[in-house]
Amino acid sequence: MRQAKVLTKEQIKKVLKVCQLTRHEDRNRFIVYLSFLSGMRAIEIANLRVNNVVNAENEVLDTIALDKTQTKGNKGQTVYVGKALRKEIAVYFKKFPHLLNNKEGSLIKTQKGKTTSATIQYVFKQLYELANIPNATSHSGRRSFITELSEKGVSVRVIQELARHSSLQTTQRYIDVSVPKLKGAVDLINV
Repeated sequence: MRQAKVLTKEQIKKVLKVCQLTRHEDRNRFIVYLSFLSGMRAIEIANLRVNNVVNAENEVLDTIALDKTQTKGNKGQTVYVGKALRKEIAVYFKKFPHLLNNKEGSLIKTQKGKTTSATIQYVFKQLYELANIPNATSHSGRRSFITELSEKGVSVRVIQELARHSSLQTTQRYIDVSVPKLKGAVDLINV
């Protein structure tokens, strides 16, 4: 099975820029941030509820607790939310404050109501086509998140937990290896 493309920083910026060309710019931008800043799967993004990301006082949470109906597999998961994503969540609620009126409601809305995994996948497909980035899929954000953590020296065991993988081998398959990375690695060694 072919893996989703890992995007460079420039490509991610390009995808965010093409969000401006879409009918639902703010929603699409937010979906991109959820994927690239947390490594969330399309199904997890689609199933997010308002109360997953804010508390009763409308403060943005630093962890997202997903129950077994919201994620892959049949068990709950915890997604850790960094400063950059917490900022984007706050921006999203400034654009759509009415969402805070229904804490049990969907975080990502479509004209038909609740978002599906297929909707999220379609949004990414459209954005990547507009950005002229071939071989990218809705899973590219997740792979890019995992690869960037690895490049920044984060332990594979920590990445495994952040990716919510039960197997370390699965996590290792997500990490992209390229010729420049290999050359850079050997340059770290000297005598």
